[in-house]
Amino acid sequence: MRKPAAGNLLPPLPAAPGKKSAAKPAASPPKKNTVPDRSRSIGRVAATTSTGNKLRLVTGNAGTAKNSRSSPYTGSLGTLQNEGGRKRLIVLGIAAALLLTAAGALLYISSHYHVKYIYVEGNVHYTNEEIIALVTSEKLGDNSLYLSLKYKNKGIKGIPFIEKMDVKVVAPDTIRIVVYEKAVAGYVEYLDKYMYFDKDGTVVEASDTKTEGIPQVTGINFNHVVLYEPLPVENQEVFKEILYMTQILSKYEISADKIYFDDAYEMTLYFGDVRAKLGNDDNVEEKIARLKQILPAAEGKKGVFRMENYAGSGSNVSFEQDK
Repeated sequence: MRKPAAGNLLPPLPAAPGKKSAAKPAASPPKKNTVPDRSRSIGRVAATTSTGNKLRLVTGNAGTAKNSRSSPYTGSLGTLQNEGGRKRLIVLGIAAALLLTAAGALLYISSHYHVKYIYVEGNVHYTNEEIIALVTSEKLGDNSLYLSLKYKNKGIKGIPFIEKMDVKVVAPDTIRIVVYEKAVAGYVEYLDKYMYFDKDGTVVEASDTKTEGIPQVTGINFNHVVLYEPLPVENQEVFKEILYMTQILSKYEISADKIYFDDAYEMTLYFGDVRAKLGNDDNVEEKIARLKQILPAAEGKKGVFRMENYAGSGSNVSFEQDK
């Protein structure tokens, strides 16, 4: 007898006649739960329409997912992020271009505006070398464009006799330094110092050094000297005479060592061992013009030119040698 294949069930035996089947009635199907399954708001399992019986898990609220698929603003956040990224790239590109431009400009300026030639004018108290060292000793002192910006009518502090300086670019490698010195008329000696004063008699500098070309003034009386204040002399008009005299001497390129005023405020000029007694302030320019002609003849001598009566003509000038 062939055994039945595994897994095949034999048909049930028919019930005996007159006896009821002992089989239990089939259980009624379980009632469906009418309470909605809230777990479906967390996740749901749905069959795909394109892959047969494959399943996929969709997280989140089903209603929310549906609404998100149908929302007209889907993808707007990504769009804003892309636009922000593009703007940042544009800003960075502009900044990089500006930096490259600035670097190129600095390289051009440093290489094409290098100082090789310097002209100095207007300086009396300081040599050309001293002025050049003063201007070019600092950082970037060899760049003509930088110096022209730094010293554009710049007031100078801490340097005696210099009021301001101006640097002009003649060519990329050439500059001109224009020195504006303080208008010094003369100086007096006081407490082992040389006290320089201007046309108004105001003391503008106190120095240990005597400057060539500026005369010493003697014969005027004062009992104290205060820097940046007028010399306390009895006759303030004397400073106008001093200034006028220094201007005339400069015009005729004569450098006097000293100007002496006597009690009558008549002037005598000193040139080493030679003196020129001018008398009052009449015909001052004519006297100085004549003095320029005759002064070389007194070189190596000691004496005085008597010019009190010189009026611009004639030969009423004499020279008296010292005994």
